[in-house]
Amino acid sequence: MFTGIITDVGEVLETQTEDDLRARIGTHYDVDHIDIGASICCDGVCLTVVALGKSPRNWFDVQISAETVGKTNIGHNHWQVGQRINLERALKLGDELGGHIVSGHVDGVARVTSLLDEGSSTRMVFNAPEALAKFIASKGSVALNGTSLTVNEVEGCSFGINVIPHTKQVTTWGQTKVGDLVNIEIDTMARYVARLREWE
Repeated sequence: MFTGIITDVGEVLETQTEDDLRARIGTHYDVDHIDIGASICCDGVCLTVVALGKSPRNWFDVQISAETVGKTNIGHNHWQVGQRINLERALKLGDELGGHIVSGHVDGVARVTSLLDEGSSTRMVFNAPEALAKFIASKGSVALNGTSLTVNEVEGCSFGINVIPHTKQVTTWGQTKVGDLVNIEIDTMARYVARLREWE
């Protein structure tokens, strides 16, 4: 499990296709304290570490199944060499829960439809798949590229968020462009509430 609070911005160093897609991610994390088999949330996708190294910089390898590639922005050529991605280590017992509970199981992709600077913050509007839009509520939480964000408003399949300067500095959100596809994970609580209503 994760919190949606980004703790590093990594870089895709190389990719190769075996039976699945394998990617090498450059990181500022101390790889001496990462175990093979550990889970790291990479742009919102929970992936398993399969190899580690330190040369020429700290890195870890992950293997990405065809199912995951097909359901995330990875399948839209998002993970090119040099691409920066949001990273978060798995939540440990006793850690502060600063965002909301994030599983790293991406539900689909949303498209950035507009960007508007409001003071030093940026208002971003996204278009979500219709099947997911019903789970997104004003003042609720949503994970976008692994980042826990608060929804400002919802209209049909569109929803808006506000990104403050600090978030833009410590994540990849400062380089967002209209048309970008982002990984979206709906709030687990919203999913269960919707499921319970089906039984009413």
